[in-house]
Amino acid sequence: MYYFQWVLRLAVVLLTVHCTLFAFSENYPYRSDYLWLTVPDHADWLYKTGEKAKVEVTFCKYGIPQNVEVSYEIGPDMLPAMAKGQVMLKNGRTVIDMGTMKEPGFLNMKMKAAVDGKTYEHHVKVGFSPERLKPYTKNPVDFDAFWEKNLEEARKTPLTVNCQKVDKYTTDDFDCYLLKLRTDRRHSIYGYLTMPKKAGKYPVVLCPPGAGIKTIKEPMRNTYYAKNGFIRLEMEIHGLNPEMTDEQFREISDAFSGENGYLENGLDHRDNYYMKHVYVACVRAIDYLCSLPNWDGRNVFVQGGSQGGALSLITAGLDSRVTACAANHPALSDMAGYAEAGRTGGYPHFVRENRMLTPEKILTLQYYDVVNFARRIQCPVYMTWGYNDNVCPPTTSYIVWNLITAPKESLITPINEHWTTSDTNYGQMLWLKQQMK
Repeated sequence: MYYFQWVLRLAVVLLTVHCTLFAFSENYPYRSDYLWLTVPDHADWLYKTGEKAKVEVTFCKYGIPQNVEVSYEIGPDMLPAMAKGQVMLKNGRTVIDMGTMKEPGFLNMKMKAAVDGKTYEHHVKVGFSPERLKPYTKNPVDFDAFWEKNLEEARKTPLTVNCQKVDKYTTDDFDCYLLKLRTDRRHSIYGYLTMPKKAGKYPVVLCPPGAGIKTIKEPMRNTYYAKNGFIRLEMEIHGLNPEMTDEQFREISDAFSGENGYLENGLDHRDNYYMKHVYVACVRAIDYLCSLPNWDGRNVFVQGGSQGGALSLITAGLDSRVTACAANHPALSDMAGYAEAGRTGGYPHFVRENRMLTPEKILTLQYYDVVNFARRIQCPVYMTWGYNDNVCPPTTSYIVWNLITAPKESLITPINEHWTTSDTNYGQMLWLKQQMK
């Protein structure tokens, strides 16, 4: 009976372990014999500033609690530890006092247990008055003029489109096309367009990509959009043809400075930053979608996660034609936050590069940070994020959320790291469907 009670508890709280020796890890190992349970004493994992957070910790093998020594360290979200300790689990469990925070934010507790010659890691984050979090990033007075000028300049170049039907991705329900869009004088982007075969008028959805030097590898992964009556454009941002060979892709990607080196490219001046043409390309993609004869003339949606979540919010802030936005754990949010001692910043975590947060680069980031687009969003927003995320930390997701004054809904999943479930993703499509006019 004792065993089955704990198995049931494992299923209910859905908390897990990382079972590797490496520092950067996930709490969810695949079919691991070892599992952690970490249960904060507030069900929503949230506290008021000044309240103490206590977490019950259990370490299990085969679902059976183990008496092992656990070392832990506690510190602010994405920042160095402020406290460390060790504790021996009794009857496989203990309660650890994480302390409190005087200012709004998140505390992260990292844990390790050495068993059978391996080290198993886990972490859990709890929040303190996160609804009061505010950005470090300033709002430039000429922000709107800057982007109006860049969009006007880009639109001097006709939006030329190379469109080819892709039979291998076309089904009885929808057609699939590979597009190459010329978005400004120098740049193009590729995308897969899926649209219902049945004649009619449909809403359009732009889906920008997550971070990285990559092409579109899985154009069929979200075909439920087309099956539910959406025209969907899944785009990339680097001008990389998804039909190229792996060898061609490696040759091109090697020319970039690291997997995410483009996020540093040209950061010394707002006019030279790499992401300028990316933000413009998102609006130009909307230009294209709104030119389609089978667009319903009303509904324009954006949806994405991580960098794609950032670009979705950015597009919604830049383009008043967007009628609803669904975004997961947005990257590129309060990126310069680390410039202030004791403050958490957002992905790509420029603090890891000492040369990155210079005054010039901080000024540039003001024109590209999600927080300043979030201030300008007027359409409904559906946003989801998890607390255990170490890529796009909950601190910066809350900062963005707190700035949005448009109608908004959230799905907060405390246990989640940098991922969403297929149910959550499908739920976003259903939410967009509810926003149709």
